[in-house]
Amino acid sequence: MTIVKQVIEQKNNTIHSVCSKDSVEKVLTLMRDHRVRAILVIDDGNLVGIVSQGDCAIKVLLPHNNPKQVTVSKIMTMNPLTVKPSNSLEECMAIMVHKHIRHLPVVVEENKVVGVISVGDLVKSIIELQGSQIKFLETYINGHGV
Repeated sequence: MTIVKQVIEQKNNTIHSVCSKDSVEKVLTLMRDHRVRAILVIDDGNLVGIVSQGDCAIKVLLPHNNPKQVTVSKIMTMNPLTVKPSNSLEECMAIMVHKHIRHLPVVVEENKVVGVISVGDLVKSIIELQGSQIKFLETYINGHGV
């Protein structure tokens, strides 16, 4: 069973974040520059929210609000669900499916953020695991062929 810690250790785990008083324009710029789809909101070292591309599109751009004038606090999801490095990928997938979310901040004691796990990370891990299982079965079949 793969755990979150194993996945975040394999990633370039730079944590992209803004403050709740920052503009949505800053969020969009970070998303574009770092090719990510969610940005954490951290105030005074504490995780207070998360902002997704969908939040920006639906709550700011679609109603024709100015991203330079709208603050992150107006559109963020407050107190996002989090996981710990010891959680299994199966637990993460269950949370994402049942709560209809695509990103989970990874936290340790005192709610310190150590990374983010996305649905893409989970899919990549599952594909790698399946590839390993297929190779094992091919070796087994070829080595023990009829």
